[in-house]
Order: sequence, then structure tokens, then C-alpha cells
Amino acid sequence: MLTKKMGHHLVLHQAMIPRHLKLFRCIHGNRLLSGYKPKSDVKDSYKILELQEGCSLDDIRNSYRNLAKKYHPDSGSVTADSEAFMKVEEAYRVVLSDVASKKKSNEDEEEDQFKSKALQHRHYLSFEGVGFGMPSQRERQYMQFRVDRAAEQVLEYRKQKLEGQCAVTDLMKAKDVRQSKKVKITQAIERLVEDLIQESMAKGDFDNLSGKGKPLQKFSDCPHIDPMTHNLNRILIDNGYQPEWIVMQKEIRETIEQLRKSVVASRNKLGEPMTPYRQKQWDRICEQFIEDIRKLNKRVDNFNLVVPILSRQMVHFNADKEIVRAEKTYEALMENREASNADTKEIEQENVKRTRNLFLAQHSMDLSSTVSKLYVCIC
Repeated sequence: MLTKKMGHHLVLHQAMIPRHLKLFRCIHGNRLLSGYKPKSDVKDSYKILELQEGCSLDDIRNSYRNLAKKYHPDSGSVTADSEAFMKVEEAYRVVLSDVASKKKSNEDEEEDQFKSKALQHRHYLSFEGVGFGMPSQRERQYMQFRVDRAAEQVLEYRKQKLEGQCAVTDLMKAKDVRQSKKVKITQAIERLVEDLIQESMAKGDFDNLSGKGKPLQKFSDCPHIDPMTHNLNRILIDNGYQPEWIVMQKEIRETIEQLRKSVVASRNKLGEPMTPYRQKQWDRICEQFIEDIRKLNKRVDNFNLVVPILSRQMVHFNADKEIVRAEKTYEALMENREASNADTKEIEQENVKRTRNLFLAQHSMDLSSTVSKLYVCIC
């Protein structure tokens, strides 16, 4: 209640204060009691805070604290200046609002980029708005629409594949020529086999085969699979088409394996013992690894939006657990290396002993032969 009354009196008596004494803003809670509004430019605000655009929030806060200690009127320092402190505070608020707006715009762009990729399961019930008439008629029209769409996708995929083949180097062109020759040979063999089959059929070699006259099995044994969906999937698979979520899943798995191998290799490169300088290097490597894991988790989120099967969704990777795993892997490698070194030392010692025994045996034989010759000469 006391603070409210004080704020009220400050507002009433604001006009009584001279203009050259209005150095501070009266703030009650989160409301600005004076009519002061910041008019600083963003670039000037960064210069006042002695920062550059694109800096982090921690740098902004640290710079503001240091300048506030330097220019605050109540600090008691030699450099205390109320006008400079007002400029610093105004610049701090402008920079904070600029950083918040940039962060919000980046998040909106990422959401818009993958928002259209989320599956809309509603169209499985409405046939994607295709067809008219009774539900059965719409279903038939929708099946025909899916066939046409699959054919268009196959043609588009073949078109892109041909365009990629036209843009290859001379080495790839020579490889295509060799591949075409193989295809021609394969086609010639197939024609020869077909001629032999026709000749055998004309002779009547296939008249007594089991299963003659029975229909071929066109679909799988599962009765829950739609025949049209089965045929469409078979056409796409035969032409080398891969869904987007399968490609993203493969990229995520390859990326995490590469990151794990790189962090283990970096730890192995530092070696033992872990000096303070090496510890700083390892901390720097861990920070970069954590940043890479954060980017990879964003890819996992995008993959979960696209994947059509709930059981195929992936969970985030934990950077701390991955670092602990890398350290355990490094320790296991060191133990194996020590064990292998111990085995090689034992083998070397055995070889040395064997060589020494052979040398002693040879030397004793030579000595005995020399003694026997002297004995014969003396006799």
C-alpha cells in the first residue's frame, strides 16, 4: 500500500520537477510511471554495450552488469554518471528485445518448414477430397487417383534420374556405357532363354507340370493388405523409390555413428595422463559434441513428424550418456592394447630364451668337438 501511494504521488508531482533533474525513471512493479520511451538504434545500442551483433544472452548480461557498476550514481565510483547509466540501461533493453525477436523469427521459420510434413490422418477417411457420389464410388475413384499419382511420381523419379545421369563426368559416362553393354548381354541371354522355353512348350515338355491351370498368387498371404496398396508399393520399390522418412532415418543413424567414432578418436588422440591442457581440449571437444547432438535431436523431431508408423519414432540422444559411453569405449581399447602389449612381451621373452638356449647348445657342441679333437691329437 505504501509503494502504491508513493507511485501515485510521484505521478502527480512529476510536472513540478524541473526538466534538467528528470534523470531517472520511476518504476512501480513492471509499469513505467514516467512518459519516457527509448529511441535508441539497435546498432548504437550494441556499441554502447561494447558488443557485436549475434552475441549470446550471457555476454549481454555481463556487459550490462560491468557498465552499471561503472556508471551507476549510487556506486560511489569516480566514473559514476547518471546520463551514461540511462543510456546503458536503454541500450540493454533494446538489445534484449532485438535478440528475443530474432530468436522468435528463427523458431517460426523452423516450425513453418516442417509443419506441412506432418501427416494429416483425416484424409484417410475423406479420400483426400477426391471423387463424388456414394462412398463405394468415391473409393474406386480414389484408387484410380492413387494409381495415376504413383505413375506420375515414378515418371518424375525417372526424369530426375536421367537428368542426373546427363550431368555426370566422362568417367561416369564410360561406366554407363559398360553398364549398357551388360544390359544388352543380359537381354540377349533372356531372349535366348525365352526362345528355349517356347521351343520346349512346343514340344510338350511342360504339359505334365504340377499346378497347371491354377491361378498365380498375385498378392501376399496377409488378408489385411489392400491389393491396390500392395501393387503401388511394389511399383515404387521396383523403380528404386524410397520414402522420405526412410532416408532421414538412415541419415540419423549414420550421423550418430560418425559422431561416436569421432569423439572416441579424439579421446584416444589426447592419450594419458590427462594434464590440465589436455583437459581443456577434452572439454572443448565435449562442448562441440553436445552442440552436434542438439542439432541431431532437431533432425529426430523432424523425423517423428514425417514417419507414418508410431512404433518407428525415435527418442532424443543424451549427450552426457554418449560422452560416458565414449570414455568407457576408450578404457576398453586401452585395456585391450595393454593386454596385447603384454602378450607381445611374453612372446619376445620366449623367443629370446629359445635363441639363448640354441646358442648355448651350439656352443657346447662346438666345445665338446674341440675337446675330442685335442684328446685324439694328444693320444
